[in-house]
Amino acid sequence: MESLGSRIKQLRQRVKLNKAALARKVGVSDVTISYWESGAIKQIGHERLVALADALECSLATLLEGESAPPLLTLNHQGPLPWEQVQATALTPPPHLPLKIDWKAPCVMVTIGPKTDFAPASPGDLLLLGPTHVFHKAGHYLIKRDDRFVLAQFSKSPGDDEEIHAVVLAHWCPA
Repeated sequence: MESLGSRIKQLRQRVKLNKAALARKVGVSDVTISYWESGAIKQIGHERLVALADALECSLATLLEGESAPPLLTLNHQGPLPWEQVQATALTPPPHLPLKIDWKAPCVMVTIGPKTDFAPASPGDLLLLGPTHVFHKAGHYLIKRDDRFVLAQFSKSPGDDEEIHAVVLAHWCPA
């Protein structure tokens, strides 16, 4: 499996940027770019990941998973859950992502469907969801409320009337 660092280097070379030019576009030092590419820094914050994808002229999914990234699943209020969709491909959380919960099980990367309201996420955002029925810790969870899937913030386990379907492991907004 290709590392994030090697993907950054490959994508940087594809768009014909040297480390200093990429660093200026992302707002970091060229030493930081070197550390990312070498793998010396293993986790990159979501703001930097979004800026990197923009500077490297690729999607965030391509940056995180490579050219063979599975197609993005769409999160909608109705219909099958993302991991139940025909084209669903579960992935193991890459070690370089700053996850909100230490997650070892398969998860799915989704984008918010058009004309939907999944606050705090918006259409075009990417979410990494961990399918679960268990409350893990404070955070955003995908639940079914009034026959619609919604994201809800929980600081403690919800009541019996709100069934958990997934936990938000990471959330990225487009630049």
